[in-house]
This record gives sequence, structure tokens and C-alpha cells, in this order.
Amino acid sequence: MVASDRIEDQVRAALATAEDETIQPVERAEMLMEIAIGLQIRPKSPLQLESAANLYDRALALCPPDEALFRARITARKGTALQAIVEEGFDCLIRARDAFNEAIPVLAQHGKPEELAEAEMNLGVVLQSLASANKARITDAISAYQRALRTFDRQNFPQEFAILQNNLATAFLSIPFTDERSKMREALAVQAFEEGLRVVNLIDHPTEYAMLQNNLGNALQYASSSHVAENNLRALDAYEEALKVRTRETMPSEYANTITNMANCFWNLPDDPTHPEGGNRGNLLKARALYSEAQEIFVSSGDTEKAKIVAEALFARSPFGRR
Repeated sequence: MVASDRIEDQVRAALATAEDETIQPVERAEMLMEIAIGLQIRPKSPLQLESAANLYDRALALCPPDEALFRARITARKGTALQAIVEEGFDCLIRARDAFNEAIPVLAQHGKPEELAEAEMNLGVVLQSLASANKARITDAISAYQRALRTFDRQNFPQEFAILQNNLATAFLSIPFTDERSKMREALAVQAFEEGLRVVNLIDHPTEYAMLQNNLGNALQYASSSHVAENNLRALDAYEEALKVRTRETMPSEYANTITNMANCFWNLPDDPTHPEGGNRGNLLKARALYSEAQEIFVSSGDTEKAKIVAEALFARSPFGRR
């Protein structure tokens, strides 16, 4: 309640500023934009993001039509607020897409290269989310990421470069494997994860490092390949690297996600990959122990959907063979 009251006070103050005709319209729009940005920093409730989006609209209403670049910047910021709102449907994502599409041509003509690249990257994320519901084309998301990479290169923007490589890889993997190019897209995904890992490291970029290692592990584990055991061993190495950051104490949900991925990997890996005929009883037991731990974490954190998925994996499988 206290946090909600504070948000309402901030919004009221912002709206009072918007009505103060002693201040120039551009200055009022700037004030509203700054307050909206503040609401977006580590939001504690959807109300903050919704309020930020509304303040951006008020700023746009105040901003003179001839301030094209400033309007584009406000519009792009509005897109970031909308894309962060968690909702049942897709209205906010669609509005975010439209905001980025409106801002990008102006940023391309008048803005800074990194402003344009950031908008392209965010547009890609929105399109990828919409593509998962067949409301956009995944190829358009890939194109947006590739345009962003023209500016966010490995030398000058390592973190953004790594995130874009991760997004590109997950986009490649989201395309249904229904044609002869499926293996090529899997290879491109693995290559993108590895490219990202060349520019980030455990010390300076721990979050990005762990994300890329976890997702590389998944790509290797599920790749269509004749080298299944080799890929699974590489995947386990990647998960171990991710767990150097994703600890149960500091990042319990991410930790649970990664150990679930490890469990899936152990389930399909012979105890001795050089002698697969010996079976995988030991690795099955490791998998069940990891599933159990992950389920416990998901239950305690209230993530019932993931807890249910892990429970099904845990109890539907025998430790002595597949059913």
C-alpha cells in the first residue's frame, strides 16, 4: 500500500507539472519523460509500468510537432515500458511494436546510432514474443537483431553484443524444424551463443555469461546430431559454468531452471559415453536428485507451472529405465 501511494504521489506531481503553463511545453514534456523513466527503474508492480506509459503519452501530447527527434525518443521509451508489462493477452506488445516502428525511422535519420540500435533490439524482442503466438514473423525479429548489430559490435558494446547473440540464437531455435535447413539453424544458434561468450566473462558480465552458458547447453543438448553423447557432455560443462553465477542462494529461480536442464541432460547420457551399452542408471539417479531439488525451489517460490512440469518428469520416469 505504501509503495502504491508513493507511485500515485509521483504521478500526481508529474501531472501537476504538465498543467503548469508557466513552463515551456518542451520542458514539461522532458520532466514527464524523466519521471516516467524513474518509474521504469526496477519496477515493483505493473502499476509503475502502466503509469510510465501514460506519462509518456502525456509528454507526447505536450511535445510540439516540430520536435521530431524528441518525440521519437519519447515514443521509443514508451515502447520499452509497454513491452515490460506482463499481461494475459498481447495488447501491450502490439502497442510496443507500433511505438518502435514509429520511432525507428526518425531515429535512423536524426538520432544517435546507439539510440537506433537499442530501438531495433527492443523491437526484435517484441516481435519474437509476438511470433511465439503467431502474431509476427520470427524472421522480422532476426532482421531487427541483425540491424542492431551494425552498431552494437563486440568491440564497443560487448554486453549488448552478447545479448543480441543470445536473442538471435533463441530466435533461430524457435523456428519449427520442418525443412532441410533445420540443422543449419541449429548450428547458427550454437555459433551465436559461442560468439556471445567470446566477449563476456564470468567476472565482468556474470548475468550475461550465465545466460549464454545455460542457453548454449540447451542448444547442444537438443541439437539434431549424430554426436549426442559428445553434445550432452559439452552441455553439462556449459551448465556448470552457468551455475558459477546462478546459485541457489542468490538466484534460486535461475538456479532451478539450470539444474532442470542438467537433469534432462543426465537422463539421456550413458554413465560411460564410450560404452553406452552399459546403460545410464547412475545418471538417472543424478537426474532424479536434480529434478527433486528444482521442484522444491519452484514450489517454495510459487512457480506452480514449472513445479508441475518438473514433478511430471520426476514421477513419470523410473530411475532404472525409460517408460
